[in-house]
Amino acid sequence: MSHEHRRPAQDRTSAPAHAPDAARLPLLSDCGNCFGLCCVALPFARSADFALDKEAGRPCPNLQADFRCGVHQDLRQRGFSGCTVFECFGAGQKISQVTFQGQDWRTAPETARPMFDAFAVMRQLHELLWYLTEAVALPPSGASTGSTGAAGAALPAALRDELRAALEKTERLTLGTAEELAGLDVPAHRGEVNTLLLRVSELVRAKVPGRKKDRRGADLMGARLTGADLKGANLRGAYLIAADLRGADLRSADMIGADLRDADLRGADLTGSIFLTQAQVNAARGDATTRLPRGLRRPAHW
Repeated sequence: MSHEHRRPAQDRTSAPAHAPDAARLPLLSDCGNCFGLCCVALPFARSADFALDKEAGRPCPNLQADFRCGVHQDLRQRGFSGCTVFECFGAGQKISQVTFQGQDWRTAPETARPMFDAFAVMRQLHELLWYLTEAVALPPSGASTGSTGAAGAALPAALRDELRAALEKTERLTLGTAEELAGLDVPAHRGEVNTLLLRVSELVRAKVPGRKKDRRGADLMGARLTGADLKGANLRGAYLIAADLRGADLRSADMIGADLRDADLRGADLTGSIFLTQAQVNAARGDATTRLPRGLRRPAHW
């Protein structure tokens, strides 16, 4: 089945100030080459994010025969805001076009379960590829880096080699069969990668003058952080749901795993922040004054 005229997922957002690096293009959702996997493989729970309950493996009633979303233009108005913030990091098209070589689960129902199981694993691997690709792109030691943002950090050659090796290993894992993907020990591999990413984070944030705030895993839900100086802060896994971050300085902050749902980022400066994903940005609120890192797109709903 041809999908060349389907609308890519990134059309849900406006163009970034800088186009995504070529290495990251395969890590952006391309719904036009996916068999609607997020609309069928994942469960929905009726909530502020989803208008209905849906079991994993059951197609969303809005998924059409050609794998298009029948309410794509009105998702938020119809109570499906959760769909607008989801990001598969390109796992959907990888499973559809590479792992299963263009054979979809509707015409070949026997592929449905292994395809859906493989998708869950692939998304985790592609998320790691996103972080590793960002880390590898940081300048090497001895390079001219400037003075602000993540670009101010220079990575030692040995660490860069380890990051490249982890990137290559992760990419190799994504090329496995559905059975091989299902058998992967993803938590163990994620742990190995996370150790490297922590070292990168420490180097980046060490370049920021002064004392840096450590809010790793902190409960900051609804916190009033207007104009806060969070430059170089460790915000890994922090709960920033509905936090007021208007005008906050988040340059060089480590944002990996931070929950930004409904966080107010109007006027906030996230340039140079590290390990921030499109899904996190999509889940937050912002406006034209919000400054984003290179390669991330301003959501259409801002």
